[in-house]
Amino acid sequence: MLMRTDPFRELDRLTQQLMGPGTWSKPSAMPMDAYREGDEYVVAFDIPGVTADAIDIDVERNMLTVKAERRPGAKGDDVQMELSERPLGVFSRQIVLADTLDTEHIKADYDAGVLTLRIPIAERAKPRKISIGVGSSHKEISG
Repeated sequence: MLMRTDPFRELDRLTQQLMGPGTWSKPSAMPMDAYREGDEYVVAFDIPGVTADAIDIDVERNMLTVKAERRPGAKGDDVQMELSERPLGVFSRQIVLADTLDTEHIKADYDAGVLTLRIPIAERAKPRKISIGVGSSHKEISG
C-alpha cells in the first residue's frame, strides 16, 4: 500500500550525514517504519530531540510529507562543546499513499521522539457483500 518515492533514499541519507545538517531546501532523511494493523496503516518516524511544534505534516492528493527541524540547544557563553554527534537541521520524508487509504482521517501522535501516523483504510476499499437480484429474489455473496 505504501511506496517509497526514491529508490536511492538510503544512499542519499548517508551522503547527507557526511555533508552536514539538512536545510529546508535540502533536508536530511528520517528513518521510518510502516505496517498494517487491522483496518489502518501505521507509519512511525524517528525524530528524537524535536519539539512537536517543529514538525510539519502535509497531505496533498496522495503524497504525504513530514518535515521536522532539530534546533541546537540553548548554550551559555561558558559552554564548550566537547563532542557533537546528534544531527541538527531539517529532516524530511515523503511517501506516496495508496488510493485505498483515507487521507481525510489521518491521526498523528508524538511521544518519546517517535511521530506515529495512523491512516485508516477507506470504506470503499474494504470487502463488502453485494446483493444480486434474480427475478424477484436477491442473493447475497461476498465481494
